[in-house]
Amino acid sequence: MVGILCEKPSAAKNFAKALGGSKGRFADTDYQIVNALGHLYEFAQPNDMVDDSKANRYKSWDVKNLPWNETDFSWKRVKKKNINDVLKNIKTILSGCDEIVIATDVDPTGEGELLAYEIIEELKLNKKQISRMYFDDESVNEIQKAFKTRKTISNFYGNPDYKKSLYRAKFDFLTMQFTRIATTCGDGKSVVRQGRLKSAMVSIVGDGLAAVANYKKVPFYQNRFKDENGNVYTNPDEQSYPDKRQVPCTYTSSQVVVDRTERKSTPPKKLLDLASLSAILAPKGFKAKQVLDTYQKMYEAQIVSYPRTEDKVISPEQFNDLLPLVDKIADVVGVDKKLLTHRIPRSTHVKTGGAHGANRPGTNVPTSLDSLASYGAPASAIYELLAKSYLAMLAEDYIYDSEQGHLAKYPAFAAKTSIPVSMGWKAVFDDKDEDERDDGRHLGKNAEPFVYEGFPPKPPVPTMKWLMTQLQKHDVGTGATRTSTYADVTSEKSAYPLLVDKKGKITMAECGEISYKLLPNTHIGSLALTEEMQQDMRDIAAGKTTAEACLAKIAGYVREDLRTMTANGQTIQKKAGNNMATDKEKYEGIWSVTGKTIRFTREWGGHRFTDEECEALLSGKEINVNGLVSKSGSTYGVKGKLSELEYNGHKYVGFERTGFADSANGVPKAWCGHTFTDDEKTKLEAGEVVHVEGLVSKKTGGTFNADLSYDKNEKKIVPHF
Repeated sequence: MVGILCEKPSAAKNFAKALGGSKGRFADTDYQIVNALGHLYEFAQPNDMVDDSKANRYKSWDVKNLPWNETDFSWKRVKKKNINDVLKNIKTILSGCDEIVIATDVDPTGEGELLAYEIIEELKLNKKQISRMYFDDESVNEIQKAFKTRKTISNFYGNPDYKKSLYRAKFDFLTMQFTRIATTCGDGKSVVRQGRLKSAMVSIVGDGLAAVANYKKVPFYQNRFKDENGNVYTNPDEQSYPDKRQVPCTYTSSQVVVDRTERKSTPPKKLLDLASLSAILAPKGFKAKQVLDTYQKMYEAQIVSYPRTEDKVISPEQFNDLLPLVDKIADVVGVDKKLLTHRIPRSTHVKTGGAHGANRPGTNVPTSLDSLASYGAPASAIYELLAKSYLAMLAEDYIYDSEQGHLAKYPAFAAKTSIPVSMGWKAVFDDKDEDERDDGRHLGKNAEPFVYEGFPPKPPVPTMKWLMTQLQKHDVGTGATRTSTYADVTSEKSAYPLLVDKKGKITMAECGEISYKLLPNTHIGSLALTEEMQQDMRDIAAGKTTAEACLAKIAGYVREDLRTMTANGQTIQKKAGNNMATDKEKYEGIWSVTGKTIRFTREWGGHRFTDEECEALLSGKEINVNGLVSKSGSTYGVKGKLSELEYNGHKYVGFERTGFADSANGVPKAWCGHTFTDDEKTKLEAGEVVHVEGLVSKKTGGTFNADLSYDKNEKKIVPHF
């Protein structure tokens, strides 16, 4: 019996469809399918992975305890919440199998291997025979082929994909240290999240915003020529002047000499990746997380291809699978089928090798764009963009005439223009933002001099599209990880977002401003750190180095960044008026309301929350806090919970009182300086009136006598004079 471990329920359904059921026989092999729910395990908290004698050091956020020694960690995993039934089902099925087939997603980072190995190892199933299915997508043919050609994994822990993915997981875990440094060196209140991709995004956006803010539109003036068709002739060595009146008018009109006319062509652009797709949709108001979630649902229905691919091309087999569906896809997105005349593989877009292939339409073609509404608001826009990007590959090249010329009298003045001849693929799909103009005109016969007013190029306003281009240029992250990380740092649900996205335009959140001021000259804020980590992953997979050697480098980066952020943070702390030496004690944990790690002050009204109370607050519960002392000296209790609060424009998570505490019998211990006896409490709870003398007025400090009763609805003592 073969047990097939899929990554999620939707994958298990597709496998059952391809093989003939969730349990049965295929290719002369008995099988049974079971699924996880993504990652079922995660690393424990730092203090839970070290010897008890070191636990306090690793739990504390005091930067004196940094850097961590990665060899202290046991790298123990803990189960995620609410997955006991899933694990029990997996263990029951796979324990009875002779062979376990890993059928998780085939990721370029090895994430699918890590996800499966965690389950197999923690359930102690690693003594079984292990094999791996490699598939481009979850279509019937791909799954059947992958099952028949599955590869045996002889060395469970020596698998290159597993080793590099485990290294990346440990690397990212150790970057928690940079968050502790930044939080300490920041304003003392905000949890300033740092990470490879997060910090790179903040640095790039911060630099971009600074360039825009510092831009000065200072004009310059220069002699240039213009012909009758509007083409401008320039001399790269012509002097510029700050004042128009300073420009010497020594030139006269001149004939144009055409040096070269050449017909040229350009092939279609590369297929869109998930980051490019999200960036194009951002100005329409679709958030990155919306696009991710919707795309995933469409993929599970095989309407679009696998989302988290790094491939820029498709295979010949993938090309042939979609070829019979081209006309049907064109009808759905309104593309003229007469334009799709290049129906043979282009060497620029179709190559052997790769894995999932570039993002493209799936084999399940929708009846119309409107029929996609149930998958999410961006569904129709996602499909239209993806389909047109793919169909452009089947159109002819864009053809244009390139003309170059100079002036007869002044040869140093030259011009170049491009005149469209045939739009080709641009008539199917063209991102106008990135292309040269298509309205060029032929060079004229004569050109006249004029004084040109120019300005230094204005820096681009940071947008999601611009940011993704910068990250891609430096090979930082994949299209999918860029999109998911961007969704995280711009999430409006986050207590401490780093960036703000308004229809694709990016500004800094308050925490982002703090982060940006801390990051200059740091390792965590440098694109080079992620580039180095990715190279380390490749070297680990190839056996050129070890994960242990690569992880050992992080301690040095932490030491250097601690010094750098401490210096960078001095101005922040001075502005905040924050004395870190006397900062109140914090408690850290995952807040169930947002699922994010937070830190909150564990003291309120003179009461220090116990560990049990802190954990109850993190789980979203309301707790009672008794024994508080008022200004008059009486004791009282309150009830409250964690909430998102704001003080002087600063947002934070802290304890919020929701009312007075519920005591055992409801009656407070004291009122106006009088401590109730047990007999008085019993009478008050029973609704009786109690006469008390020598009460102390909170307003005047004088004494008075009164009959007292207890209002259960208002939960307060009522005097009757």
